[in-house]
Amino acid sequence: MLKDTRTGLVVSRKFDAPRELVFKAWTEAEHLKNWWGPKGYAMKVTMLELHPKGMFHYSQKSPEGYEIWGRFIFDEISPPDKLVFINSFSDEEGSAVRAPFNSGWPLEVVNHVGFLSSEDQTEIELFASPLNPEEHEQRSFEAALDGLHQEYSSTFSQLDEYLRMIK
Repeated sequence: MLKDTRTGLVVSRKFDAPRELVFKAWTEAEHLKNWWGPKGYAMKVTMLELHPKGMFHYSQKSPEGYEIWGRFIFDEISPPDKLVFINSFSDEEGSAVRAPFNSGWPLEVVNHVGFLSSEDQTEIELFASPLNPEEHEQRSFEAALDGLHQEYSSTFSQLDEYLRMIK
């Protein structure tokens, strides 16, 4: 497992579901819309092209009606073992934009997700780090690591609940 948390985010979690199903939950629109993002937000998937350089483009709407857009650009897809993508905030057309909450946030973050299988369980190991950051972007990302851990923990809890419903 990756250990360098000074330059990136490391998160791991075990799920009581087969690896193929967990991989599908990360790569199919009908699954992603049920668990990705903050709890209580409504997800709308506008595009999911699962191939290198393909895009997952989506919006999330808060209970108060605030809408935010995001995207993944897939880099490497090795079912059911590995997924590498670059994520960023986006506009409605799918172009990368600066985070609306922090102008010093990295424009793009690369994510490496490994899917490890043992019997009917799957462990996800995620490593995320800014892509070609300016020094202030790297500092901003590192300062947010505790919050990012909490956000991913919540998101992975939603994935766990969703996997229990569909398996």
